[in-house]
Amino acid sequence: MKCDHCDKDATVHELSVHNGVKIERHLCEQCAEQFGISVRPQQQITDLIKHYVMKQGLTPVVPPMAQPMRANQCPACKTTYQDFKQHGLLGCSDCYKSFEGQLMPLVERAHDGGQTHVGKTPLRASRANTEVDDIAIRALREHRMERLRVLRHELDQAIRDERYEAAARLRDQLRQVESEGGVA
Repeated sequence: MKCDHCDKDATVHELSVHNGVKIERHLCEQCAEQFGISVRPQQQITDLIKHYVMKQGLTPVVPPMAQPMRANQCPACKTTYQDFKQHGLLGCSDCYKSFEGQLMPLVERAHDGGQTHVGKTPLRASRANTEVDDIAIRALREHRMERLRVLRHELDQAIRDERYEAAARLRDQLRQVESEGGVA
């Protein structure tokens, strides 16, 4: 991403809200300093935080997943982490090991704290577990049959109470549930 005020790469990203309007600026370090935004190296900021924590008498806690950034470049394909950030693509399978320290927080955020992919199960894989499928099908059938029983009872009651509009709605719901399963 380029700086909003010159043609250099933006390394400072500022997000502010004024009167309910979100204002986002992308600046290089020189432009950021011109606008009065202090650009401190990460180590200085970390030292300030450690100093504050110690001053408060607290014990610094290091997150278990905090890993040092391992490599600036993949040894196999020469892809840099900056290339990955810019394009969203890794160059080869070795990149995953080379940039593991930087990629794991991204994976955890994408998977709500998990470290492994937990996507959908393909239909053909789920068919392999037929016992679970049979139990689920029986449960769905029982639920559907109970729903039909309740709707029929409510329909009868609505007709007895001469609530014909409600009875018509219940009749339509009953027809829909019956048509979804094929069993009346």
